[in-house]
Amino acid sequence: MRSTTVTLPETDNIKTKTKSSVFIERVDDYIELIKPRLVVMILITTAAGYYLGTQGTMNWLMFLHTLIGSGLTAAGVLGLNQYLERDIDSHMKRTQERPIPAGRIFPMQALLFCTILTAGGMLYLTFIVNPLSGFVISLIVVSYLFIYTPLKRKTSLCTLIGAFPGALPPVVGWVAAQGRLTGQAWVLFAILFLWQIPHSLAIAYIYREDYANAGLKLLPVIHPNGNSTRRQIVLNCLALFGIGLLPTMFSIAGGFYFIAALLIGGMFLVSGIYLQKTHSLKAARYVLYASLIHLPLLFIAMVIDKI
Repeated sequence: MRSTTVTLPETDNIKTKTKSSVFIERVDDYIELIKPRLVVMILITTAAGYYLGTQGTMNWLMFLHTLIGSGLTAAGVLGLNQYLERDIDSHMKRTQERPIPAGRIFPMQALLFCTILTAGGMLYLTFIVNPLSGFVISLIVVSYLFIYTPLKRKTSLCTLIGAFPGALPPVVGWVAAQGRLTGQAWVLFAILFLWQIPHSLAIAYIYREDYANAGLKLLPVIHPNGNSTRRQIVLNCLALFGIGLLPTMFSIAGGFYFIAALLIGGMFLVSGIYLQKTHSLKAARYVLYASLIHLPLLFIAMVIDKI
């Protein structure tokens, strides 16, 4: 009897720990589903768009509302994308351990959870911030999920088309601050649009065998020698180098930003040229790393210049 009274509490503790660890693992799975690092990147450009679009005193409460609505929508859309591509993800080494293909989250659970996030974010922006910001973010949802995602199986133009929704977050921030679309907002759009092409192509270049096994029609899969991919990376880095200077001409930023954009854009362009010369996966990874550094630095430079 004495041994029984000693072991029962230990068994209860084990059960309690097991339940709590399962709960934590489930929360981690849902966090992984919404891709928090990518959400943060989206919110950085949205925040920059709001700040740059602010005229006069910054409305910090509305700024926070904009980030909440944008963050909810971004998280939901990224999760819904994984729901739609769950069969593709199961065939690729880099994605087969994601929560849905790995069986840690059931597809219908992911669909319900991410639909609530997406709809909630869109409604939040529409009614708490302004209708125009809700409309712009709805364009992201529709074009990303229902145009870009299915086209990945059909044409290499999906990269170009996918750059459209990916370039809209700073526009969401801009119209949230001003309540209207202006030419300056489209300059921010153009920068992000051009940035995404070498960024996406570098990823596709690195994982082209994975993408081929999954049946995706991306440029490095259609042209396995990589010539067209490398050429597109360099051309778009070059175009981005020029377009990246436009914020100074459109009075979004000043001289400090202009110099910073020359250096940052030059770094990205050099990485693309290096890939063109070497054809190596190592060089493609340099392009990817350079793209991840380029975007936040460019928008941070704009914000600092305005301060």
